[in-house]
Amino acid sequence: MPDVLTPTQRHRCMSHIRSKATKPEMAVRRWLWAHGYRYRLNVKSVPGKPDIVMRKYRTAIFVNGCFWHGHEGCRMFVMPKSNTAFWKEKIEHNRERDNRNYQLLISAGWQVIVLWQCKLTKDKLENTMQSVAVALNENYLRTVK
Repeated sequence: MPDVLTPTQRHRCMSHIRSKATKPEMAVRRWLWAHGYRYRLNVKSVPGKPDIVMRKYRTAIFVNGCFWHGHEGCRMFVMPKSNTAFWKEKIEHNRERDNRNYQLLISAGWQVIVLWQCKLTKDKLENTMQSVAVALNENYLRTVK
């Protein structure tokens, strides 16, 4: 089915999609803050400029949108029917960049936590964040030794 919007309209819609302070990221940030975890946002000096950086725990947290980062097997990731070659290349490039950034962080001694949008819905948020809290505490114990 052809796009119902003109290229100008589509560009305007797509240009309003932001990469910072997304709803899933804000849910994670609110939970972390409410539970006493302190963090920094988008630290440029850390490889990959993670969404959330927790130096005390030597942990970088990435909050990924299922569509933009190509979450395999997720109902929120469906390859668009139009302009498929463009989207396939773009999403593949995002995946490659993500993996490169994760490897840079790991080789620099950081722990990497990737949170997917589909795991941050209201009904799944608490369980997801409890597992993040466990990982953070394990990371902290590793850094203290």
